[in-house]
Amino acid sequence: MKTKKKKKTIKTIRIDVDKCNGCRACEVICSAFHASPKYSSNNPARSRIRVIRDPIADIYVPVYAGEYAVAECAGRDKYIIDGKEYNECAFCRASCPSRNMFKEPDSGLPLKCDMCESDPTLEKPLCVQWCLNEALIYEVREEDVEEEVKPEELEIGLESLANKFGIQKLSEIISRMSESKKG
Repeated sequence: MKTKKKKKTIKTIRIDVDKCNGCRACEVICSAFHASPKYSSNNPARSRIRVIRDPIADIYVPVYAGEYAVAECAGRDKYIIDGKEYNECAFCRASCPSRNMFKEPDSGLPLKCDMCESDPTLEKPLCVQWCLNEALIYEVREEDVEEEVKPEELEIGLESLANKFGIQKLSEIISRMSESKKG
């Protein structure tokens, strides 16, 4: 298959853990924004961002929901931050079978951060807007990505006919059809 270069807009939230004080305003506004109807209730279990807390070291780490993973990870790396050991799951953004984080509490369906997509479009996600300590930083960047050029339906059909009847036969039929359209 052919590929072509294309610009893709990447939206991310960079997290400065040194600035997070654990207020959880991000969780509150996220759950309210995604309530049905909007802003009608507040349940941080439905939030697409969670603040992980280590009370002994007084560290707070906001983590926002990423893609759904159908299987749990094979590796479980350990991270040491300020002398405290964390497993990889603590900072993972995926909703997966091995934990309940980033799952809708009633249905169990996975949650994913949608950057507060709405109409009208918001300038930046609400969790970033409500973060008083600026621990959440919204970033938009352009990246060059290679995209597969998929054949059109017509092209697939013509290729299938050429494979079945031969390119010469197909050319003859198309030629006859174009002559009949002219007359």
